[in-house]
Amino acid sequence: MSAAPPAGSGIAESGTAPRSRRKPLTILLCLAVFAFAVDLLTKHLALAELSDREPVRLLGGAVYLSLTRNSGAAWSLGADYTFVFPVIAVGVLGWIAWMARSLRSVPWAISLGLVVGGVTGNLIDRIFRAPGWFVGHVVDMISVFDPYGRVFPIFNVADSALVCGVLLAVALEFTGRQRDGSRIATDKDKSKGADVAPGAAEEHADGGRRERA
Repeated sequence: MSAAPPAGSGIAESGTAPRSRRKPLTILLCLAVFAFAVDLLTKHLALAELSDREPVRLLGGAVYLSLTRNSGAAWSLGADYTFVFPVIAVGVLGWIAWMARSLRSVPWAISLGLVVGGVTGNLIDRIFRAPGWFVGHVVDMISVFDPYGRVFPIFNVADSALVCGVLLAVALEFTGRQRDGSRIATDKDKSKGADVAPGAAEEHADGGRRERA
């Protein structure tokens, strides 16, 4: 009778080989760097081309390019508490770094990479841009339907990456996909009578049932 593998050994009880962390971590880092670089480039172009001019109308008025410096969040909410946003951003990055220790899912790597790129892009603005360290104003330049952000807030590439990453994370949670590459059987799966393939299921202490995604 063979002994059970020790806790933390990285060997699944079902006998399946654990997924590698290398590919998800590589995707997370590359996507974060890409989102950050695009955000930095578009902010540089906005400052160079949109300063002291009227909003640029694109796609028949569906999109406008209008330079804005925002000290707060969407619609300038929290503008008097700019120093709080860098603290939150650092906390989010630290939390993602902690979660990445068990990351073995490519979809989750995409989600977290977008969030890291978006958070970092705006964090750099908060730290280094005027009017001062850790109270800098974020450069925004994209508006939908309204050139002055009265209906929809003016945003930037970092905001877009952050929102897309969060929405993807919510979708992954709702479909039962976990960061370690496993998948919790949802009510929809049970209603279809979906069975987990032999050797791929894991029974957990909380009674949940996971299958490798």
